[in-house]
Amino acid sequence: MTVAVTGAAGVLGERVAARLVASPGVRKVLAVDDRRGEVPGVQWRVLDVRDPAVAERLAGVDVVVHLAMDLGMESDPRARSAYNVRGAQTVLTAAAAAGVHRVVLCTSAMVYGALPDNEVPLAEDSELRATEEASLVGDLLEIERLARRAPRAHPGLQVTVLRPAVVVGPGVDTVLTRHFEAPRLLVVAGSRPCWQFCHVDDLAAALEYAVLGLVEGEVTVGCDGWLEQEDVERLSGIRRMELPASLALGTAARLHRLGLTPAPAGDLAYTMYPWVVSGSRLHEAGWRPTHTNEEVLAELLAQVAGKHAVAGRRLGGKEAATSLGAAGATVALVGTAALVRRARKRRRF
Repeated sequence: MTVAVTGAAGVLGERVAARLVASPGVRKVLAVDDRRGEVPGVQWRVLDVRDPAVAERLAGVDVVVHLAMDLGMESDPRARSAYNVRGAQTVLTAAAAAGVHRVVLCTSAMVYGALPDNEVPLAEDSELRATEEASLVGDLLEIERLARRAPRAHPGLQVTVLRPAVVVGPGVDTVLTRHFEAPRLLVVAGSRPCWQFCHVDDLAAALEYAVLGLVEGEVTVGCDGWLEQEDVERLSGIRRMELPASLALGTAARLHRLGLTPAPAGDLAYTMYPWVVSGSRLHEAGWRPTHTNEEVLAELLAQVAGKHAVAGRRLGGKEAATSLGAAGATVALVGTAALVRRARKRRRF
């Protein structure tokens, strides 16, 4: 078959395109992005995925893997949402117009929501109970809605959606990976965090399964099992800082409102409550993760070594020394008091 990969110059896109080049079930790989990447053996199509002309570039394509997403922590939220949603909408419409048989999308297990009454693990057909308050989740929920509508609007078009756990790997930078850049791990009193990771290489392998039609519908991806908060602290050597829910959530909301942190208060739920997934459909198809949660956590800790972040906001140099030097008492959210005071002074002037 002929497969097109959008976002092929990105971290995940490069890995998926490279796997498909080597896949015996794939004859040709088209790499679509607004810049040229370094993947050998593909044919490049350089254009913005929001351009309706993408339909012409998909002529003769059997499957499209849509990975062109803006996941940047520092991106303007409105511009990011416009790119992510419009891109998915354009690709789905263009694929149908070009006669593509299947589109594979990648969102996140975050769409299930992190709630205290979640089953552990969640089945693929569990209700999507996430709210749009958390960063990026609003985009992902809208893409999920587009995925559900597309087969009805375009008969003959199949849509497969992969929902990975916390993605980790070289070049991956999210609010959840930055959680481990804090000097202490923030734990909200009364919560029960459960950590499940997904290595980017395992996600690329799962996407290949979807391309080949070995899994269909909604598919979850992650390492087998999960880690309790105590396991994470033991393995990482990072101690916890426990705060009352009202203080943690209130401070997070205030910092985000002041524009000091990219992470809204809703993101905290994903560090408080479980959203572990089963990956049952992939397992039934024969896929197995090649990394364990323990191995992925170790890789993540090595990647973030020497970096400092508070509520998703990366600090450097003087800021890190000022805000994190007294980390023993003011870790994570509370440790940004100096930033809040500085913002107030700027507003007065």
